[in-house]
Amino acid sequence: MNKIKKGDTVIVVTGKDRGKTGSVLKVFPLAHRLVVEGVNIRKRRERPRSAGKPGQVIEAPTPIASSKVMIKCPSCGRGRRIGHKQEGNKKIRICRKCGHEFKS
Repeated sequence: MNKIKKGDTVIVVTGKDRGKTGSVLKVFPLAHRLVVEGVNIRKRRERPRSAGKPGQVIEAPTPIASSKVMIKCPSCGRGRRIGHKQEGNKKIRICRKCGHEFKS
């Protein structure tokens, strides 16, 4: 089960981009990967499409393993684990440390 959703702010905890924060742009739940804004940037060279136009280098974020990131708690300001709490029929995500409720 993936607890991180599109639009969440996350902190990278391991790898070359450790310490960077960004919002989640896309989630691939079956592959346990996600695309984070400004993290795991790859450069791709593109050839000129027609004569007289220059080629270009395109930078785009690529997927990162969801185990390498933690959701950032707005009240704690740090990467935290997430728990769940039941309120009626609704399941709400909460910070394990301070109990802050995340928007869904």
